[in-house]
Amino acid sequence: MLVDFLWNEGTEEDWNNQLQQYTNLVKPQNLEIEKELDNLDTEKIKNLSVMDFYNFLHDKYFKWKYTAPNRLITTRRSLEKYLQDDNIIELEEIHRLIFRYNCENIKSCLRNAQRIRGLGIAGASGLLSLLFPKYFGTVDQFVVKRLLEISNLPELNLIKMINPEVISLNEGVLLIEIMRNKAEELNKKFNSDNWTPRKMDKVLWCIDR
Repeated sequence: MLVDFLWNEGTEEDWNNQLQQYTNLVKPQNLEIEKELDNLDTEKIKNLSVMDFYNFLHDKYFKWKYTAPNRLITTRRSLEKYLQDDNIIELEEIHRLIFRYNCENIKSCLRNAQRIRGLGIAGASGLLSLLFPKYFGTVDQFVVKRLLEISNLPELNLIKMINPEVISLNEGVLLIEIMRNKAEELNKKFNSDNWTPRKMDKVLWCIDR
């Protein structure tokens, strides 16, 4: 199914069918961590000690986000500098800020998460999408490329200016706003509370693949 048709004319069944395809497209070796992080206990992560939060990022989140072995190695190296530089207190502050800010404030939340060493906007949004799926979706090259295929999208000209490989803070805010608005539109259309920005990014990631 073409994303342009789904976005503009898709039925609830169409959207649900595309969402179900997401898990089918996850590589078998990644399924276990995908299921674990898709059902993340946000309060549990909030109450972790700083070292447990570091271990969660290093052993779980980075593994989930960076499935290419070379990217996982390089991003983990950046994260590991907290220990090498004896600067874990910096991560402790970021951990606290992530849960302190109002999730309605996309820019502040993205900026805080992006401070984690090894994370750009895509990585920061991915973390927020797992912690707060009702407010955030992952913004990455797949989202940008799929949105470019929606002919009547009001923000299309702005999206054309985005480099999918290097998404800026303001561009990340724009993309999350689009996913929030679409989730809200679908919930009204289908008389539901099921749709979230996180589910929007799942559909945009898997459709037409």
